[in-house]
Amino acid sequence: MLSYDDKRNFYRMMVNSPCQVELLDQNPSLALTAICKDISATGMSLEMESEAIEIGALLQITVDSNNDQIPSLVAKAKVVRCEEQDSDTYLVGVEISEMN
Repeated sequence: MLSYDDKRNFYRMMVNSPCQVELLDQNPSLALTAICKDISATGMSLEMESEAIEIGALLQITVDSNNDQIPSLVAKAKVVRCEEQDSDTYLVGVEISEMN
């Protein structure tokens, strides 16, 4: 029997890299920091120390590159899941809609 992870269309790559998250739904937009835990062709998992983020919120996520030959990753995404890990940490699942 296949587990849920085996049914994914795209493999997830473990990243554990700091990133900047901008909540685009807020005026002015709100900038936060997070850890990009993993990424696939269609989504990301972010660990954030903040308040819960609403399902459907639009984000811009920037993961800086440590290599001058590789550009930073900039993605626009929608929050599809937000789970409290402990009293001040949330695991946020996002669906990527656009990537530069």
